[in-house]
Amino acid sequence: MSSMTKPVVGVIGNAHVVNERHNVQLVGQRNLRAIAEVAGALPLMFAGTPDITDVDALLEAVDGILLTGARANVHPTHFGVEPDPRHEPYDHERDAMALGLIRACVDRGIPLFGICRGFQEMNVAFGGSLHPEIRDIPGRMNHRMPRLENGEVHPDPEVVFADRHEVQLVAEGSFARLLGCETIRVNSLHGQGILEPGGRVVIEGVAEDGTIEAIRIADAPSFALGVQWHAEYDPQSNPINRALFQAFGAALVDHRRGSDNR
Repeated sequence: MSSMTKPVVGVIGNAHVVNERHNVQLVGQRNLRAIAEVAGALPLMFAGTPDITDVDALLEAVDGILLTGARANVHPTHFGVEPDPRHEPYDHERDAMALGLIRACVDRGIPLFGICRGFQEMNVAFGGSLHPEIRDIPGRMNHRMPRLENGEVHPDPEVVFADRHEVQLVAEGSFARLLGCETIRVNSLHGQGILEPGGRVVIEGVAEDGTIEAIRIADAPSFALGVQWHAEYDPQSNPINRALFQAFGAALVDHRRGSDNR
């Protein structure tokens, strides 16, 4: 393999039905652009469907994995809670694909970056639980995307993805070192959030209302970070999100070099 080639990032797809009849796999384009334009890698979509995506073959083909945000919640049976129709939709295929994939990435030292749903999946993969509606917990703010008075999502993406709250980072932690500060401001577009952290999940950032916003996986041999906010929205212009994607990009290069030298 030539050392001149770009690292490759596998980007998980989400099950979606178009025109009420066509089953497709969907990835938001901002995820693909963040990888190409900021991490300096080639984004490669793969199906979030275990029966057609061989994890071993996938991990041989990529230098890292991006777990994107998605509309679907992680199904509560993965952390021992009864499902409630109010918290649909779910994406059972992606659940089945992502949870094992996360553990395989960490075991093999393959860089892993989880965003929003991906961050929640990282927690569940290591035995943690989620709360389906963070805003229902006393004292918490509504982390969901802004809506108009009639209930429709606000039409202006700049309003939807605007920085909404601060995140306090753990002093001397991976995020604080990477970002060079201990307080950041982030966007917020999620209903579900981490309730109990998983066994290897280290909390590195918390919103002012106590909501967990940034995690790393303990003793991971490579980059294994997750963020609850949508870091893929603006890393071309937002210095915090740029730093995260650039650090992910550096880990991809390290992984590729290691593969070349084997």
